[in-house]
Amino acid sequence: MSDTDDRAFRPATEVVAAGRRREWTQGVVNTPVWRASTILFDSVGDLRAAVASPNDRLYYGRRGTPTQWSLADALTRLEPGAEGTMLYPSGVAAVGMALLSVLKAGDELLMVDSAYEPTRAFCRNVLAPMGVTTRFYDPLIGAGIAELFGDRTRAVFMESPGSLTFEVQDIPAICAAAKARGIATLLDNTWATPLFLPAIASGVDLSILACTKYIVGHSDAMLGSVTAAPGLLDGLRRMTHAFGQHVGPDDAALGSRGLRTLDVRLRQHQAGGLEVARWLETHPAVARVLHPALPSCPGHDLWQRDFRGASGLFAFVLAGGSDADRAALIDGLDLFGIGFSWGGFESLALPVDPAPIRTATRWQAEGPLVRLHIGLEDPADLIADLKRGLDRYPGR
Repeated sequence: MSDTDDRAFRPATEVVAAGRRREWTQGVVNTPVWRASTILFDSVGDLRAAVASPNDRLYYGRRGTPTQWSLADALTRLEPGAEGTMLYPSGVAAVGMALLSVLKAGDELLMVDSAYEPTRAFCRNVLAPMGVTTRFYDPLIGAGIAELFGDRTRAVFMESPGSLTFEVQDIPAICAAAKARGIATLLDNTWATPLFLPAIASGVDLSILACTKYIVGHSDAMLGSVTAAPGLLDGLRRMTHAFGQHVGPDDAALGSRGLRTLDVRLRQHQAGGLEVARWLETHPAVARVLHPALPSCPGHDLWQRDFRGASGLFAFVLAGGSDADRAALIDGLDLFGIGFSWGGFESLALPVDPAPIRTATRWQAEGPLVRLHIGLEDPADLIADLKRGLDRYPGR
């Protein structure tokens, strides 16, 4: 295989070819796992040259080796227009470093009200004590976000679709409004990944992934990433190094392994998820289904315009019933695991309650909410499992 790093390919090819520079792979298919802390130099002069220009070269284990660089390079290649990518030991670490790279004491952050709860906790437990104010906004605000900008507003954080309620945001409109005021935009793009939403090309400044989910794809490694638009990588890198953030080589290798099959896995997650979601819409125990690819989901028109596909994560509202009824429903499922995270080959069901955490918008529903991740099982078997549970659900 010849060196392909200077050629642009379609996304399905990039996930296979990107990050495989010959100097990193040494001729093998997968970049070897470099386990390293100390790097030895041939002379003091070589050491000083490395100190003067330490990025993307062997310098010290915390700064990375070809194992980490190959994954970061591949993720950058998936985001046309991006300058570079930094890796982190979790998605939450990626969120935190991205925010800290664009905020300082006295600044204001606009945070979407449908954000992942640990993101909200970071605002509360880290940003607030350091003097950064966070204001939450309606995920469907679109270009109206401009009316919220103040003299201290320095960043807008988006998550589209939202983690629990799956509203789709008008990303290009929000980015355009922010850019006009010199305000940084950040997007948690874990649900879609760059394959289904190229965030940098949509105007986003910092695109964040909990790579633990679809990039790794096998529920066996914690990993995060931030891909930066031109002009933001240096600040992100400085913050990352200042906090000593580092991804171990084995986790990076698992991320690269998962990336190679991302395209085919996402398409299967999409197909299975849509089949299950459409069936759920027909069941009398289900009040509504929150799936961006369904016309009934808030922001569906934006999903049609901006996204190239849908992943396997969505939610449904039960038609009445109590929390105990919901717990009994989930406990009785055979093929759905009960656990945090998602994006692996296995299906998951989780009880979720958005109402207590919302501050800018109010969440009201006909009954309890269940979030599903549709894995790679045959969707007919998943539907049969859900049918057995929903047929006996007492709230219908």
